[in-house]
Amino acid sequence: MRRGSIIGYDLNENTCQISYYDEKSDEPQTFECAQGQSLIPLKLGYIKEQWVYGKEAELLEQKNPSCVVSDLFGKAVQRKKVRIGSKVHDAVWLLAKFVGLTLEDFEDIRFITFSTPYTNIDMSKMLKGIGRHLGVDKENIYVQDYKEGFCHYMFYQPKELWQYESAMFFCDGQTIRAYMLRRMNVANGQNRDMFVTVDEVASAQIQEMEAIYPVLNREKAKSADESFRLFIQNVFEKKVVSSVYLTGAAFENKWYPNSLKVLCNGRRAFVGDNLYSKGACYTSMRKYRNYNEGPVYLDDTRMTEQISLRMRIGGKEGWYPVVAWGTHWYEADGQWEVILEDTSDIEIHVETLAGDELQVEKVSLDGLKERRDYSLRLRIEVMFLDERTCKMTFKDVGFGEFFEASDFQVEKVIHLGGINGQFNSMS
Repeated sequence: MRRGSIIGYDLNENTCQISYYDEKSDEPQTFECAQGQSLIPLKLGYIKEQWVYGKEAELLEQKNPSCVVSDLFGKAVQRKKVRIGSKVHDAVWLLAKFVGLTLEDFEDIRFITFSTPYTNIDMSKMLKGIGRHLGVDKENIYVQDYKEGFCHYMFYQPKELWQYESAMFFCDGQTIRAYMLRRMNVANGQNRDMFVTVDEVASAQIQEMEAIYPVLNREKAKSADESFRLFIQNVFEKKVVSSVYLTGAAFENKWYPNSLKVLCNGRRAFVGDNLYSKGACYTSMRKYRNYNEGPVYLDDTRMTEQISLRMRIGGKEGWYPVVAWGTHWYEADGQWEVILEDTSDIEIHVETLAGDELQVEKVSLDGLKERRDYSLRLRIEVMFLDERTCKMTFKDVGFGEFFEASDFQVEKVIHLGGINGQFNSMS
């Protein structure tokens, strides 16, 4: 595998950042666009029939602002039309152009994970479309929000750093937000999987921050340090925290010495700006290795049901999920081909993390002709109609040259309990 084929891409309103899997270190490395600089300004310009981006676009904007587009992320999300010079472009196309330019130094991209401040079905479709525009197979493109990025980053850190809860503080120069990574206790206590989530537990506006960032003012810094210290104490009250991570440009200035003492009291603290891109790269690494072990991330946008079929895989028979919990419903569609031993009814199990009840659904195969020696081959398709309705289709696809496909097809609609209210019933 060549350098740069497994990518994590942090994309937000102001900047982007790229981390890639390095085979020698077996770890993500953060790409530097210039000496000591890894954050690329999210600006795109066009002049003299040439596209420029990042710092070059910033310089062009000072001289000729009509040739540069800013707020490209926001405009793309809103599907706006944007004028650059004398031409009007679709903002999503411009964002795809920007992403492509930033990845020109990388060869043969096979897996890419986009990490963004938030995700939804529209964000997922947009970024997956951009990934396909780059030539990446659609099944190798992933989209996650910053909270999940923090979670995947922590999975690859020493276990003692997230033995209990792990905290992350983000500060953009005006607002400080606190997040906690914690393990979840689910109603289905017999489940062997570990489930984790990230909560935003507090936020605050610190007025003094505007005065100390980016130019440090000593008096204002002392006041901001005291406000931050009290904020930390409130967040940590009655919690056992193993590690703390500080992210955001405002933490680059060391204005918080007293707060740092509180942060480091019995725990390890880290400061950096590449947590999200590395977290995204770790996700790409997990997908590349087809590694499904380890904690399952949940939030209030994800399914708390799992749909399983009894199958034999690699000589081992068991209940295997065709839809795993922790999946976004709009990303759960799939297709498989299976070989049946006989034409007995197919049983579907639907488990929920919100309770112990097992939902059992059966699919009748009446009308499917019997064949000998494991020559019954079905295609199973899973398609979600909405977040609570899953349609499964079972279709005879024949067996090569030996048996032609028949017109047998049966559909089963499964009504799930839905995500609303279930996630909140766990703690």
